[in-house]
Amino acid sequence: MTATVTLQIPDLIYQRLVNTANATGWSLEEVMLHALKVGSPPDWDNVPDEFKADLAALDRLEDEALWKLATARKTSEEMARYDGLLDRNQDVGLTQVEQMELMELRLPQRGNCSVPQADRFMLQKAQAAALLHWHGRGLLSPIF
Repeated sequence: MTATVTLQIPDLIYQRLVNTANATGWSLEEVMLHALKVGSPPDWDNVPDEFKADLAALDRLEDEALWKLATARKTSEEMARYDGLLDRNQDVGLTQVEQMELMELRLPQRGNCSVPQADRFMLQKAQAAALLHWHGRGLLSPIF
């Protein structure tokens, strides 16, 4: 047995549901029913404004692209150097050259945005994993 309900929803929520339907290949009705059963897709309301556009863009990605992002890794050399500079900065301080290097490692490589690259990378990974989980996918095995 089913019931028909007419519901007015804000445009932002509607667009998120449409984006999710397009990305997953589900119908809008399936996405809406899934949202009613398990809750809405993970949002980005509580993140700093400078990250919101990047996270919003993830709603339009298909599961394969989300999986690649969620499982992406920095090279061990990049992470070791970054961690080493952070540790050294806390322990004894950095030289001016090391301060510049740390700043370059933290800043994004695109545009002139001041959002740290490491922070953006980790938030995108977390959001991609949350979206995959919401889609009913896991990270334990590839989905493609």
